Amino acid sequence: MKPKKTLSSRLATRFKLILRNEESLAEQHSINITGSKAILFSAILFVGMLALCLFLSKTILARWFDPEYATAEANRALFVLSRKVDSLSVEVERKDQFIANFQRVLSGDTATFDDPAEALKNQEKPLSVNPEQLKLTLKDSVFRKNFEQSDLALIAAEGNSKYAELKQLYFFTPITGFVSDRYDAKKGHLGVDIVAKSNEPVKSIADGMVIFSELTRDGGHVVMIQHQANLISVYKHNSYVYKKVGTFVNAGDIIAIVGNSGELTNGPHLHFELWYNGTSLNPEEFVTF
Repeated sequence: MKPKKTLSSRLATRFKLILRNEESLAEQHSINITGSKAILFSAILFVGMLALCLFLSKTILARWFDPEYATAEANRALFVLSRKVDSLSVEVERKDQFIANFQRVLSGDTATFDDPAEALKNQEKPLSVNPEQLKLTLKDSVFRKNFEQSDLALIAAEGNSKYAELKQLYFFTPITGFVSDRYDAKKGHLGVDIVAKSNEPVKSIADGMVIFSELTRDGGHVVMIQHQANLISVYKHNSYVYKKVGTFVNAGDIIAIVGNSGELTNGPHLHFELWYNGTSLNPEEFVTF
């Protein structure tokens, strides 16, 4: 009777795997292996196959066969986009508040708006001439005059260094003509007056968004354009305007026709202003006329 083999003896049993040529039966390769090595290799192969199956079930197979995979991916993308929209909405709200306040100051409106959208909506009026639009109160005109003559509208001569980045930019000439009245903040003249030919087109000095386009008592038909870096260009006394609030314009686009509208004018010309971060600039330092 043969003795019964123990587990250790079975694991230590040596086997030889021989590969032979089918025709000549010549030995080509041989591999020596024991029972323990066979079990180890089998375990490694099983673990590898299991890991591969789990990987495929979570990636390719899930994309092909799992109906909830597309929903989960869409939810993740929606979450990322919602966070971006929230951050953008905050920036847009701040921008609208800045634009609304700036428009109200330049138009002589002293009303207070808690909602910036309401303030912007209040500024959007028809461009056609209407006598009722000219009925601004005396209080509004006085407020505008006091603001333009206050220290808030002045530029310190020693502070020109902070506008170096603007001087490096190229601006289109808004209109061809000659300067009849130069910038003088102390006298409340916060821009330059350019006399040009009749029906001369007025052009945008740079790319930007129209934030104000309406008829005012002092400035007549006024157009304001918001450019990059909180720079705003203002075009007054136009006879006709082509752009409405919210329109994007490119540098050199025609936005209006030179005219003589408004009370503060004594002949056809363009009154042009530049504002940077809420401070008036001398346009001749940045634009060639």
